[in-house]
Amino acid sequence: MDIVFATGNQGKLDEIREIMNDFLVRHNIRLRSLKEVGIDADIEEDGETFEENALIKAREIAKLTDCIVLADDSGLEVDYLDKAPGIYSARYLGVDTSYTVKNNHIIDLLKDVEGEERSARFVCVIACVTPDSKEIIVRGTVEGRIAHEIMGEHGFGYDPIFYLPERGCTTAELDPAEKNKISHRGRALMGMMEKLEELLA
Repeated sequence: MDIVFATGNQGKLDEIREIMNDFLVRHNIRLRSLKEVGIDADIEEDGETFEENALIKAREIAKLTDCIVLADDSGLEVDYLDKAPGIYSARYLGVDTSYTVKNNHIIDLLKDVEGEERSARFVCVIACVTPDSKEIIVRGTVEGRIAHEIMGEHGFGYDPIFYLPERGCTTAELDPAEKNKISHRGRALMGMMEKLEELLA
């Protein structure tokens, strides 16, 4: 049995496979990317929330395959910046702009901000659309703060500036397996796997 995850981001896909590994093995499921199933779709994510964008992607890809389709929309909300970049996280400062530039820009915007005013969260919403058009949505979040500098070599995206006060490090400084247990994507996928267990039963 195949489940298609609507992403072309290899770093994200590797992380998802790692988190879902036991579930996939137990149910003899192959988690496949769009590229692996030969789908090349340019989907306009014009929703106003993470939930709307995840569903737009899942519904569009579900039209092109008879597999269960999962899609996520995720991003960073910085409270001081009125929750920007939010749903525009991947497109912030331009789609082709490096995350080093994006991360340094956010640090610069918060250069005079201290303590709890640097509060932020990672949000991940995963939508599932089944071949018989059932729809499931799960949200996962993790709270933190914006670091004063880029730190850590693991992860991707905004991980090097997302500081976890209770851990004393950024998510990019966490061991990947440790990060997956507490991350917004990890939490959303755990919730989705529970829903899929019910579905497959």
